[in-house]
Amino acid sequence: MNPKTRLADYEHPLVEEAAMRLTRSQTTTRGKLEKLFYYVRDDIEFAFPVDGDLVKASETIQSGLGQCNTKGTLFLALCKAIEIPARLHFSLIKKEIQRGFFTGVAYSMLPKFISHAWLEVEVDGSWRRIDSYINDETLYRGAKAELSRQGWATGFSVASGGGGSSAAFNIDDEAFVQMDAVTDDHGVWEEPGDYFASEFYKNRPGRLKLLFYRLFLTSINKRVSRLRRTVDLGSRREADFDESQDPSIATGSKV
Repeated sequence: MNPKTRLADYEHPLVEEAAMRLTRSQTTTRGKLEKLFYYVRDDIEFAFPVDGDLVKASETIQSGLGQCNTKGTLFLALCKAIEIPARLHFSLIKKEIQRGFFTGVAYSMLPKFISHAWLEVEVDGSWRRIDSYINDETLYRGAKAELSRQGWATGFSVASGGGGSSAAFNIDDEAFVQMDAVTDDHGVWEEPGDYFASEFYKNRPGRLKLLFYRLFLTSINKRVSRLRRTVDLGSRREADFDESQDPSIATGSKV
């Protein structure tokens, strides 16, 4: 693929700088991966970009937001920038993974199965799967609580069926956040743009669907932000309660 159209643009200065800055204190592949993981998970908040999946890694750094495929593109590019062997594994995933964020007409317009990706990295001679970077930690906590409240196994970008789910970095036990909703396997790809141009890709909208997607996008991302705020509010209330129970704070004697 022409470097000018490459989505995993690992030679872009923004990508190179981020990869080097994040990992400069680490000497092992595992240590470097962990630093990249938490950056992609939490510094790039989960949200739906206006251009869908067709977003370069450098653009995701600039916007500070992404979803499974665009965050995967970024993670891939960061790994390649510091020569960690990495690739994206594409599949289909049940549309229920978007339930709660996509509602009403927007949800009904989604295909039954959506193109989806996770990262695979080579560590100690073995390829390891990672997808728990998709949702930032705050959103993940809110999604888990809302799934429990709704009585759903899948929705709000989390699939917590038989195997549960995780947003933690663990390349040995391979705990996942969305894998339970994955269906068809579309294999591994070195460059996401090649997959998106292939016959396997199911998220390619026509002009009308793209128009509707962009019309609905503000409301969809507001639902994401609103769910994240429920966790922030809960944490603040918990902290306020803890402080109210601390006599040293009440008397002003705490140092």
